[in-house]
Amino acid sequence: MTPASTGASSTTVGAASAASALPAPSSGAVSGSGSGAGSRMTPGGPGYRRMSLALFLAGVATFALLYSTQALLPLISGDFGVSASDASWTVAAATGGLAVFVLPMSALSERFGRRTVMTASLAVAVTVGLLVPFAPSLPALVALRAVQGAALAGLPASATAYLAEEVTPKALVTAIGLFVAGNSVGGMSGRIVTGWVAQEWGWRIAVGVVGALAVACAVAFRLLLPRPRHFRPGSLRPRVLARTVRGHLADPLLRRLYAIGALFMTVFGGVYTVIGYRLSGAPFSLPQGIVGSVFLVYLVGTVSASTAGRLVGRLGRRGALYLAGGTTAAGLLLSLAPSLPLVLLGLVLITAGFFAGHAVASSAVGKTATHGRAQASALYQSAYYVGSSAGSTVGAVAFHAQGWAGTVGVGLLAVLGVVAITLLGSRAARRERYAVTA
Repeated sequence: MTPASTGASSTTVGAASAASALPAPSSGAVSGSGSGAGSRMTPGGPGYRRMSLALFLAGVATFALLYSTQALLPLISGDFGVSASDASWTVAAATGGLAVFVLPMSALSERFGRRTVMTASLAVAVTVGLLVPFAPSLPALVALRAVQGAALAGLPASATAYLAEEVTPKALVTAIGLFVAGNSVGGMSGRIVTGWVAQEWGWRIAVGVVGALAVACAVAFRLLLPRPRHFRPGSLRPRVLARTVRGHLADPLLRRLYAIGALFMTVFGGVYTVIGYRLSGAPFSLPQGIVGSVFLVYLVGTVSASTAGRLVGRLGRRGALYLAGGTTAAGLLLSLAPSLPLVLLGLVLITAGFFAGHAVASSAVGKTATHGRAQASALYQSAYYVGSSAGSTVGAVAFHAQGWAGTVGVGLLAVLGVVAITLLGSRAARRERYAVTA
């Protein structure tokens, strides 16, 4: 991908050329037989289906655990006698823990391997998930959720780096789209299961069931994921890590992609943290099971994420981001209607736009980074989950102050930010083309 096609400035080329001076544990170059681009996995090739299913299940477990309390916030509020903004911390603590620890976890994956770190992360997260139902108070629940989010930090960046190393470049967007699709299925199934189980037996049993389902996904993941063939152990020296991180943050294209991921997730986090309160209150007054079933719209995200590669092929990366942002904004505006069908249609558009935008931005990070891919992905994931925590908290505060219109206003501001940043990338690309042809 050339700088002109991505909107990168000339400093991106400089960063790429300077990569040889830095340790490149995730560059995909290995010694020994079977290495090289020809041994990377391709759709229909050996190991590709196992790898896809394994990472799909990892995505299911990650999102099911990470957002296991989101559909239950009205019940948690009632149980502990707290407001929506207070209960929202059970979501924000998990995503915040992930955002803080994703970079250190990515460094561990550079040293000990992607598969090892992902396996350990899932093991700790599912163990904590089985303890969450026994939290005696809201502060204890928030603390457990923060630990769970920190444990899950080993999944997203390591998975993206694993794919960037083990899958052919042409198949990378599709492969990451399948992992993101697993995220959407996990988010959907976790919320639906918790909604119906909580309606009969309460929120504690509901999150316990999600924990048990995540255990099954974790075991299947470990059994299915092929051993990496293109991984080289790197250094854990803080100076090397800091130099790699500075290099990524100096890349203007990567900075834009990080900001886009954070803003998309601000919309998504705010909407889905608050939607349960809106649908369970007047004028809809839906029961908890029906509120949980609303998350079936995540299936739309599964489709939009898995087809992101074709979307980029037709419209280009920036065109795909414009379409994703416009779709999300249209959904936000539709959700203001006092009609349940229109609200549901709005959620469909929000979900489709978010997952498409996330898949496009995250795959672009994997293609842009020429060294330290785990750190590049980790920075994206950190920004992404900072956006989730901000969206959950600010969206809940806006809902408390202004109702659903306040949450929608926060989302529209975030989408405007996505469009503005993408425009900056378009202008940078045009300037670079003129400089090349001059």
